[in-house]
Parts: sequence; structure tokens; C-alpha cells
Amino acid sequence: MEYVLLVVGFVLLIKGADFFVEGSSSLAQILKVPSVVIGLTIVAMGTSAPEASVSINAALAGSNDIAISNVVGSNIFNGLVVVGVCAFLSAFKTNRDILKRDMPLNILVTFILCLMFLDGKLSRIEGGILFAGMILYITVMIYHAIKNEPEKILSLPRSIIYMIAGLAAVIFGGDLVVDKACIIATNFGVSQNFIGLTIVAIGTSLPELVTSIVATKKGDSGLALGNAIGSNLFNILFILGFSAILSPLHVLNESIIDCGILLISSILLFIFAKTKQHMSKLEGIICIGLYLAYMGYLLI
Repeated sequence: MEYVLLVVGFVLLIKGADFFVEGSSSLAQILKVPSVVIGLTIVAMGTSAPEASVSINAALAGSNDIAISNVVGSNIFNGLVVVGVCAFLSAFKTNRDILKRDMPLNILVTFILCLMFLDGKLSRIEGGILFAGMILYITVMIYHAIKNEPEKILSLPRSIIYMIAGLAAVIFGGDLVVDKACIIATNFGVSQNFIGLTIVAIGTSLPELVTSIVATKKGDSGLALGNAIGSNLFNILFILGFSAILSPLHVLNESIIDCGILLISSILLFIFAKTKQHMSKLEGIICIGLYLAYMGYLLI
């Protein structure tokens, strides 16, 4: 029964995030918020809503292993699989702004997170620093935003209903996933850290993967990189930051190693994206292969 409820939880997370993104985007467009801001903030936050729900619920429940491993695992998945699959499906040119601003920032933020992990905990003060970084990042995005015409707008009442229903589904689904993942981990005798890095991380990253694949099929595969990097920044700065503010997080030695792997993968992705300002199909295959190798490492 736990497996059925775990699947139900993931479905609620994914569909809830989808409704939340659509409703939020329409509301922002009705209020004439720049579309660039919508893409780099609301869409990135919306596709990361499952991670936020799972990690915050886990932090409140005292399941620190899942709160941390979910974010680290999701970020590794986003960088290697989401971008890798889209590059494999359709090689794409990389956006200059993402190369100059967002990818270096992602590496810096990941490096800072690794340093914060070294003492074995993520304190409320460190969480506050990360959260403040998220506010600063959003402020910069708004400052550099360019106004564009909205593409699709729902009515105001429908936008609000989508947002409320989507958020409710994400919160309930996240609570369900954390609860059932912990039970399954206990039944199999494996650590919550392993469950968080694999099943939960992949499940909560499905919105990013689906969004990016759909964009690739529509001929906008370059969006995959921006979606992945934006989501990764949100995951670290907001999710871990807010989770630590609510309840200081204990960091396992394994999490420090995984964060180091995340840093290396972020640097490698930046090198791939910067080379000729292009992500090739071969580089996409390498990214996917590296993630499979990482899965093998976790199993061993």
C-alpha cells in the first residue's frame, strides 16, 4: 500500500506543480509582470515546488537526511539528466546571459553550500544567508528583465483557483512522499539518505524533465539549460535555506561527498556549455552516462 500511496504522492506533486506554474504565470501576466521574470522565477520555482514541499515537510518531520539529499540529488539529476537528455534529443546553443551570470553563480552557490556542510550541520544563520541570496537573485532578475507580450492568459479567477489547487496538491503530495519513502526505507533496511538521493530526488525532478523535453520538442531545447540552472539555484537558496531556518539540519558525511559530486558536475556542465557556446549530442550522452555511473556508486 505504501508503494501505491508513494506513486499517488508523486502524481499530486507533478500535476500540482503544473497547475501552480500555469496559474502563477497567468496571474503574473495579468498583473503585467515581465515574462523574463516569470520564466526565471515563477516557472523555476513552480517546477521546483515538489522539492520544496518534500524537503520542508521532511525538515519539519525531523527527517533531515531526506531534506538535504532530495535537494542535492535533484540538482545532480537536473544538471546531468535534464540537460543531458535535451542535448541528446536536440543539440542547442547556450544563452550568453546564462553562461556569464547564472552558471557561474550556480557553481559559486554550490561551493558555498559545500563549505557550509563541512561542520556537519546547516544552521539557522546559514539558512538565512542562503534565503537572503534567493531574494537578491530574484531582485537582480527583475532588474534585468525585459517586458514581452504574454502568450497565454487564464482568467483571473481561474488563475487563482489553479494556484490554490496546485499548491494544495503539492503540499499534500510532498507530505505523502516523505511519509511513505521513510516507511519503505525502513522496510528495506536502507538509509533515508539513499532514498532521498534516488527515488525522491528523481520523482520530484520530473516536472523539470517533462518541461524541458516538451520545450525541446517545440524546438526550444536551449530552455532546458535555463530551467535546470534556475531550479538548482532555487533548490539551494530557497529550499535548503528556508528548511534550515525552520529547523537546523544535520549533515551526514555522505551528504558532504554528494555535494562535492554536485559541484564537480556543475563545473563540468559549465565547461560543456561554454565550449563553442554549444551543447552537443555527445556531451548529452556523457552527462547521462555520468549520472548512471553516479547511480552505480550509490548502489555500491
